[in-house]
Amino acid sequence: MTTTIESLQLTLKEKHNLLTNHAVFSAIRNQDDLRLFMEWHVFAVWDFMSLVKRLQMDLTTTSIPWYPPANPNAARLINEIVLGEESDITPKGAMTHFDLYLSAMKEIGASTRQINQFLNMIRKGDAVATALKRAEALAPIQRFVSATISTCQDGLTHQVVGSFFYGRENVIPEMFQALLKSWSIAPETVPELNFYLERHIEVDSGDHGPAAQRMIEEITGNDPAQMREVLEAGIQAIDERHRLWDSLLAALQHAPS
Repeated sequence: MTTTIESLQLTLKEKHNLLTNHAVFSAIRNQDDLRLFMEWHVFAVWDFMSLVKRLQMDLTTTSIPWYPPANPNAARLINEIVLGEESDITPKGAMTHFDLYLSAMKEIGASTRQINQFLNMIRKGDAVATALKRAEALAPIQRFVSATISTCQDGLTHQVVGSFFYGRENVIPEMFQALLKSWSIAPETVPELNFYLERHIEVDSGDHGPAAQRMIEEITGNDPAQMREVLEAGIQAIDERHRLWDSLLAALQHAPS
């Protein structure tokens, strides 16, 4: 029996709520815990941009000769997101959000060795899976990133949109709000990370949410089969994030006090 759009929407909402109330956020008790959280989470900050770039490729013209995009509204939204993610105005000037996160890691003494090793291998042309292994990323991180890259490489445009919007853009503000509310760390002791989190809450919970919803409707033409695939991709993305947080929670619980 074909799963209905309504049942998928209900499942998505339930999983969304579970994710934004995950116990991993309240498990961050001190800066050692925060360092471990950031050393895991930085890989999700990185692979988010592959979703963004896949959508920029699909929804705008990034080749020569140029031709007008099929959907100017979708092109505008993804261009706005690229502008913010790749060159946002921060207290340190124009920066990518990824570089801002790396700076926040250095601010609190979190190790950037692994993510930098991974990036160096990517720049040299190594496949993502190979680079993850050579950088000795933990298995839960490898699984999460590999799932994201698989979506970017093999998913249809509307499936990538589903993963991006429901698995990332629509859930990030509430996750970050939960983190700020639950952790036992004074925000003024981690100003760069606090700026990063507050900035994403501000941007992602503003105009982008309603605009992304309209983009989904325009891309799919409200075709029921495509709408189901959008929602299924979102559910899969949330499930992958939940698995990552489950594994990180276990690591935090076994970390020295």
